[in-house]
Amino acid sequence: MKRKVLAAIVIAMGMLAGCGGNDENSSVVHTVEGQPIADETQQAGGQQTAGGETITERTVVDGQMQSYLTGEWKDEEVVKRRNMAVMLPNNKPSLPQYGISRASIIYEAPVEGRVTRLMALFEDYDDLDHIGPVRSARDYYVYEAMAYDSIYVNWGLAIPFVGPIINSDRIDNVSEAVSGIDVGAPEAFDRISRSGYSTEYTGYMFIDGYEEAVERLGYETEYTDRFVQAFTFAGDGRRAEYAEYPDATEIYPGGTTTNNGGYGNANPCFTYNEEDGLYYRSQYGEPHIDEMNGEQLAVSNVVFKICHGEVRDPSELDYLAFEVHGQGDAIVFTNGKVIKGTWQRDGDYEPNLFLDENGNEIVFNQGKTWICNIWEEYSQYISYE
Repeated sequence: MKRKVLAAIVIAMGMLAGCGGNDENSSVVHTVEGQPIADETQQAGGQQTAGGETITERTVVDGQMQSYLTGEWKDEEVVKRRNMAVMLPNNKPSLPQYGISRASIIYEAPVEGRVTRLMALFEDYDDLDHIGPVRSARDYYVYEAMAYDSIYVNWGLAIPFVGPIINSDRIDNVSEAVSGIDVGAPEAFDRISRSGYSTEYTGYMFIDGYEEAVERLGYETEYTDRFVQAFTFAGDGRRAEYAEYPDATEIYPGGTTTNNGGYGNANPCFTYNEEDGLYYRSQYGEPHIDEMNGEQLAVSNVVFKICHGEVRDPSELDYLAFEVHGQGDAIVFTNGKVIKGTWQRDGDYEPNLFLDENGNEIVFNQGKTWICNIWEEYSQYISYE
């Protein structure tokens, strides 16, 4: 089946429970002593931002640049190096995840068993020792990682569907040396004892081993020419306000009841906090917490990418397929607003574009992004208020 595409994810930090327990007209950003010169007339996705300016070029100022993944100022070395796209389990017996709050973008999509799995894109990881637990690959995550020139990190795979891609030169990967992986990277992985947890939830990726593997495998460590950026972001000190759009402060990708669409298992919810402009994540009726710091995950933007989906082998293991290239419906949540539109992606290494109903690119607010891939068949369960 031809594949099409999806969009992105994010996390930030906070302590909010939430969910009741359950450019075309953009201009170049010029910098003067690190401060942008605002053009008050520019428009963001058909709506004027607070300063009217988007980021379209990156400039090094005092050793820092604006991230391609979040738009925020970070060390130049961090911004230029390729991100790692790490597969993380999200079913309840595996929780909590360690280090996930450091991810700049998070993708969420259902896998067999109709639970969701996460792919977290990390660029800030210098002071992390490990990330995990790490789980197995599915091809639609690999295709999404290609849009960000990521180095893909996994422990295991659905061999018939992922093997032909991950063992090719189409994507660089750091994978545990298991059956189905032609060139493994055992130096990057080890187990951590977790009392009461199944063995499958004890495997972690260690940063020093990851860096050794990247060097041994000869991968480029900085972004290659095929990567542009993740999204178009509002400029410094600006908000993509979308004032004329409807409010949405509680967001449920799978609704609030049990269903077979993947999200109906954990019933995740994002609650918007107007004070800091972040969406705080809950699931399984409680805040979604990073084991590393005890903080609740929060992001600046939430995206629902609605894709055609299929069950590949209904009589066997219920492996799923998503069309993550092409185009489809999308819903973007930012600044407490809901913007209905479409997504499009023209090829493996092309970025995900999110357009409003008038065909203008939606401008994201600076910060982390969380992208939910949702089957068309189950989009009827999407709810927000």
